[in-house]
Amino acid sequence: MFFRTVIAGNTLTDWGIFLAVATSAVLVLRLIRRFALNRVRAFATRTNTRADDLIAEILAATRSFFIVAVSVAIASSWLRMTPAWSGRLRVAVVICVFAQIGLWGTAATRFLLEQYRVRKLESDRGAATMVGALRFVLVFALWSIVSLLALDNLGVDVTALVAGLGVGGIAIALAVQNILGDLFASLAIILDRPFIVGDFIDVDGKVGTVEQIGLKTTRVRSISGEQLVFANADMLSSQLRNFGRMQERRIVFTLGVTYQTPRAALERIPDLIRESVEADPAVRFDRSHFSGYGDFSLNFETVYFVNTPEYPDYMDAQQRIFLRIHEAFEADGIEFAYPTQTLVLTRP
Repeated sequence: MFFRTVIAGNTLTDWGIFLAVATSAVLVLRLIRRFALNRVRAFATRTNTRADDLIAEILAATRSFFIVAVSVAIASSWLRMTPAWSGRLRVAVVICVFAQIGLWGTAATRFLLEQYRVRKLESDRGAATMVGALRFVLVFALWSIVSLLALDNLGVDVTALVAGLGVGGIAIALAVQNILGDLFASLAIILDRPFIVGDFIDVDGKVGTVEQIGLKTTRVRSISGEQLVFANADMLSSQLRNFGRMQERRIVFTLGVTYQTPRAALERIPDLIRESVEADPAVRFDRSHFSGYGDFSLNFETVYFVNTPEYPDYMDAQQRIFLRIHEAFEADGIEFAYPTQTLVLTRP
């Protein structure tokens, strides 16, 4: 008699069968997931293909709430439920199923994009920036579609909902136009690539290395150590110098000698400078000329190119060149000029 007691339209025997079937289904499904995941991962370590790794990522994204929802749906066939409770169960199962589909899609998207980023990273450093933004867009689109499909299966009029979202989206866009401006600016940075993560840039006199390009801001690590944060829209509207795209470095420097320097020595100075520059294998000489008469010196302008864009290489080469020029001028008796004034006193 005890097991024939009726609770919510079902006997205790029916409830016992329901719990036994649901528990067994949960245990079996969890064992199947664990067994399949271990086998796939073990197989993936012995192959060079990425399909098995993708399957492993999808299996790892399977959540317990999905297993429980499927088990309860299977076991519910042993119960007699009213239309109201049957509808509630259907809503819960539909939400869990579509949430799990979204998680599977998210795992697959992230895995595929990460594989693309790894393949492209050595040949194209901009891949890291592009993949980060593309991941956000694809995951957002995926969950939007999954949400609409779930609502459609629950009987919600999706057409009217989408139309309402379109009208509301216009109002929201007007309210957050500054944020949207930075968002579209980030897309322009990603697609046009005026700079990428790792580039050394100069933005209106503020210099540093790009650390992160986000949806609203770009973060730059300055040479003095602090982090500079720029709005993406401001980055595109500023005059930006990208030293990361530099192939070689053009150097211009001016030396001044005293007005007392003999003309014969003046004629030798460009050759002395050229020999000092050409003696360095890390640079390429361009020109050296007597460029003009200064307030207190005779000026010579020299141009050369450093074969690498690295700043320490440039400073090392310039130091070697300046020391050789100083040695050549010292041996030739040529004096460097420095600011001087001559005061002439006369008697009336």
